[in-house]
Amino acid sequence: MTRRQTLKAIALGTLWGGLPAHAASRRGDIERRIAARTFPSVFQAWNKADNLKDEPELATVARHDLVFHAPEFFGLRWEGESRGLATAFRPDSIPQALARRRKLLELNPNILLLAEIRYRDASRRFLPEGHPWWRRKDGKTVAGWDEGGYLQLDFSSPDYRRHVAARAKAAIDTGVLDGVMLDWWHDDADRLALAQAIRAAIGDDALILANANDRTTPQTAPLLNGYFMECTRSQAPADWQRIAATLSWAEAHLREPRINCLETWFHKSRQDLNLMRATTTLALTHSDGYCLFSDPNPLPTPDHLHDWYGFWDKGLGQPKGPGKRRDDGAFIREFSRGFAVYNPMGNREVAVEFAEELTSRATGKKGRAHHVPASDGDLLLREIRTP
Repeated sequence: MTRRQTLKAIALGTLWGGLPAHAASRRGDIERRIAARTFPSVFQAWNKADNLKDEPELATVARHDLVFHAPEFFGLRWEGESRGLATAFRPDSIPQALARRRKLLELNPNILLLAEIRYRDASRRFLPEGHPWWRRKDGKTVAGWDEGGYLQLDFSSPDYRRHVAARAKAAIDTGVLDGVMLDWWHDDADRLALAQAIRAAIGDDALILANANDRTTPQTAPLLNGYFMECTRSQAPADWQRIAATLSWAEAHLREPRINCLETWFHKSRQDLNLMRATTTLALTHSDGYCLFSDPNPLPTPDHLHDWYGFWDKGLGQPKGPGKRRDDGAFIREFSRGFAVYNPMGNREVAVEFAEELTSRATGKKGRAHHVPASDGDLLLREIRTP
């Protein structure tokens, strides 16, 4: 934020998109929201939880502690005729977007908002036809991905990387967003140069989330605050072992504050509740991050649509220490209001016993002993006593 923008924000009595002008720095406020969350902690990847038909849109969005989407979702509108050439937002869209941010923060004071900045592919309307920033092979444009009809962008161009960084800066400078999200991520020279340019443009305090799937990226790790782990492979025990290893690596090696986001897809239907619980408890025992269980991308509906599950309702409180691997192969972590237990695919059913009576969120059973099947997980909750 420039000095002029800061002075204007102070005059309006706000800073960082709706926070009081006397509040802490952007980084301090982001760190506060991350630390203040209680668990489970769920994120939204572009598209919504669509099973709560009668709930207002923003109330459903605010159930999630982190949301990333296109800037337009937050109310911003790129300036000019070509969306992909713009490096600023229409001034009249910024107050509308700030109001949307304030409403989301009222509903969930710990929510984080990130804008996807497209750099790798986009719709054919993103740039003018024939523009040099379209990637070409043998003189022809290159398809972006199997679905959607997108075309690839030439982020090997230093000029284009500077342009992408300027767009990221424009998003952060509005005060609407806490950071940016970059899709299709792995380590290579061009992406390293892009991440460096974006980090220089948006500063040290804003967040960068990158979609590395279930891979690690040692080169770009110091520039990233988190992985969006869009785990396309979760059919076999080895897949879950790889996912857990990548998540643990990201928790240890990415830039602080960390915002790792773990997503798996259903196998048969959204009622694969054991897989939803396994994903949730894997995130809880291996990270301080966020989780999501959603529709597979190959479906003809929009990607990442999902149900909101009662299993995700708050109730665990905050972690009291790191997760631990048990002798029986399951993982357990204590929270202020109970325990999360994750039992990986390929293991056997495990019995967990406690010195106090706890209630299973998976079964509703109350007792000191509980059983957790393989490829499943559970939250064992203490009774909350009121005065």
